[in-house]
Amino acid sequence: KGVITQTRRHTYIVSLLGIKHVVLAVNKMDLVGYSREVFDRICADYQGFVSKLGIPDVDCIPLSALHGDNVIRESEGMPWYNGKSLLEFLETIHIGSDRNFRDFRMPVQYVLRPDGGFRGYAGKIASGIVKQGDTVMVLPSRQTSRVDRIVTYDGDLDQAFPPQSVTLTLEDEIDISRGDVLVHPDNLPRAERHFEAKMVWMDEEAMARETLFYIKHNTQTTKARIDEIRYQVDVNTLEKSPADTFALNEMGRVVLTTVKPLHFDPYETNHHTGSFVLIDPVTNNTVAVGMIIDRMDPADLPSRITQMDEEQIERGQGLIGTETYEKRYNQKGATIWITGLLGSGKNVLAFTLEKQLFELGATVVLFEGSTVRGGLSQELNHSPADRAEHLRRVAHMCRLLNDRGIITICSFISPDEDIRRQVAEIIEPDRFHLVYMDADLETCRRNKPEPYRRAEQGLSTPVPGMHGDYEVPSGPDLVLHGHENGKNPGRIIAYLEKTGVFPVK
Repeated sequence: KGVITQTRRHTYIVSLLGIKHVVLAVNKMDLVGYSREVFDRICADYQGFVSKLGIPDVDCIPLSALHGDNVIRESEGMPWYNGKSLLEFLETIHIGSDRNFRDFRMPVQYVLRPDGGFRGYAGKIASGIVKQGDTVMVLPSRQTSRVDRIVTYDGDLDQAFPPQSVTLTLEDEIDISRGDVLVHPDNLPRAERHFEAKMVWMDEEAMARETLFYIKHNTQTTKARIDEIRYQVDVNTLEKSPADTFALNEMGRVVLTTVKPLHFDPYETNHHTGSFVLIDPVTNNTVAVGMIIDRMDPADLPSRITQMDEEQIERGQGLIGTETYEKRYNQKGATIWITGLLGSGKNVLAFTLEKQLFELGATVVLFEGSTVRGGLSQELNHSPADRAEHLRRVAHMCRLLNDRGIITICSFISPDEDIRRQVAEIIEPDRFHLVYMDADLETCRRNKPEPYRRAEQGLSTPVPGMHGDYEVPSGPDLVLHGHENGKNPGRIIAYLEKTGVFPVK
């Protein structure tokens, strides 16, 4: 079959990984009569592809695994081949000089304290050489000390090098934890949040650019976003093309930003400190592997403000679309507006619903009458005009939050049907979900006796419903009753799931 797409893809990944030695094992030679011409043609085709990738050492071996030809010993069926068998080649190839012995880097895996007299920092040496008595620096704290001992299971060492796993003890007791990196103070890695990388997408689900991934870099884990895809690479032609996302097995060059700075070296100089994996925050799947090219110049960051961005800002439009927010939060921006008489159980429902949605992973904000009147509407009274203005302000706050993918819960008496309709228009009818707490006046009086007593004695403004000035909603999305508030939050959550506002996992 020759050099197929899978072979090209794997070879391109090998080149990304910086592997310097490749053996092309051409199997099933028995099916072509051990033909040297077929072997030479396949090797020439492969060498032509590899020449563009910068892999310095490529060897080709003809095989027939079925008959054992050139697997362990030389083949009698291919006397024209004078090279080593595959096993001999793998056992004798020299790769030790490929390691980086210049730049000392040791990510701390564990802090060992078996007793009060021992404090050691365990990890695998990623690169470089460390000796007893060396001055080392801890990143990111930049504290320094000297190496007291290099401890191993087989006894102490005078020096250690990759890929040894050791425990270092220091002369000073300084604060070091998992994820920190030990280095020589005169040879420091980059410390950056913005960098370019070559990346291979490994998940069956296509890349969602708005996702905030976990990035695992050595022993440190933080969050990262993909700011830009510079290009995608066609593994057959090695041509570069624009792309908005990566699907399974696709690869290319990207720009990433992390929440915390990473201490890294370019991958070409240090494979261990220049590599990372991305982890999906929901599925916990490893979705991509990456090789860091180098840090980004701030002037080249894709998050800079463009002319189009400036025009949007002038119009008061955000630079992040509603759909992007909703994908990030895994929900749709919507308002659950709970109306009913004072004492109907609105607030109990609203606060309980907020807590349950939050525990399910929702991003949610609650507005209720007394807190809003204590701040946003502090200067307003309870006249019909000021009641309308009070609710108008709340509606605009809800719309702003809904535009950013956030669910809002509102608990207001809101007695006027026409005002509720105006609130729905401000928020947008598709986002407005009206819940009516159905309770008669006597039940509400029993639940909240003091406000009703004060209103009857003229000590406060009339409570809506006392004189028939509460209009029952004509078409609410849900009608609930306060005595069932143990079940009511679940009913609203089920409704939100059914309408696609919040997918319950």
